Order: sequence, then structure tokens, then C-alpha cells
Amino acid sequence: MFGKLGQLFSLLNNPDKIRDEMQKFQQALGQIIAEGDAGAGMVKVRVNGRREVVLCQLTDEAMKGGDKELLEDLIKAAVNQALQKIQQQVAEESAKMAANLGLPAGALGGMGMPGMV
Repeated sequence: MFGKLGQLFSLLNNPDKIRDEMQKFQQALGQIIAEGDAGAGMVKVRVNGRREVVLCQLTDEAMKGGDKELLEDLIKAAVNQALQKIQQQVAEESAKMAANLGLPAGALGGMGMPGMV
């Protein structure tokens, strides 16, 4: 435990490196994309690493059904699937950032930083 704290405190002496890595991380979050789908592809949703929905597609078949509740459920399922996928990808990016800072992979988790898990 104290080893991680020591590494974190040593970083405080190099704020430029921290800032550079955080900027790279934030840029990477915008580039990471995950897709979720539901209803055998009737609904597709893409989200980025900032957890923003960047695409929501509904097939003509999804629109023909007229079942509003089913369509809402499909959209919810596709969004949740995409968010689960993006969470894993963001965790991998945060581990890369930690490694670039010379920290163990889990050192930045739980620090309340956006995108960190």
C-alpha cells in the first residue's frame, strides 16, 4: 500500500508529466468506440469513452412493430451493452496511463477521476 502512495507522491514532483498523460487519456476517451445491439440487430447503439451516445440506429423492422415498450426495452438493452463494453476499454486505457506514469495498473482506480474504474 505504501509503495503505491510513494509512487503517487513522487509524481507530484512532475506535474507536467501528469498533465500530458491526462490530456492523452482524455483524447483517447473520445476515440474509443463500443457498440451494443439488441433485437437481432434491430437496434444498434455506439458510445465513446466519455460515455456519450454517438449513434443510435433503428431498422425499418424495429419501427414497423409499433410496440413502443418493446422498442424502449431494445434501446435500453443496446445502450447498456455498449456501456459495459466501453467500461472495459476505458479500464484498459487507464491501466496504460498508469503504466506510462510508472504506476501499477490498479493504482489510479478509485481516485474519483472521470473514466477511471
